[in-house]
Amino acid sequence: MKNIVAGREAVTVAEFAELALGTPVELWLGVEGETDEERAARLDAARDILADPEYRELPDDLIRLAARVVEDHPDLFNVVPLVRPARRRAARRGVAA
Repeated sequence: MKNIVAGREAVTVAEFAELALGTPVELWLGVEGETDEERAARLDAARDILADPEYRELPDDLIRLAARVVEDHPDLFNVVPLVRPARRRAARRGVAA
């Protein structure tokens, strides 16, 4: 099955997300090893994009995309409950008179 967005074929998941959102995914998620300066510049660019009227629907698009990922890949979000160890009760000692 082909994933075609805006007339372009997405080959990878990252390409699909970029075409669907109109921005690179790295803009929102960052990249490993980015400096504080790079992070600040990236977040500044992201704020500018969100302020642009052309992208006013972007938060809704992101939510729909995230919901689709969860629906298509539920195994990515398997949650395994951790068993808590039983609490030890302190032994009660009688009060000497």
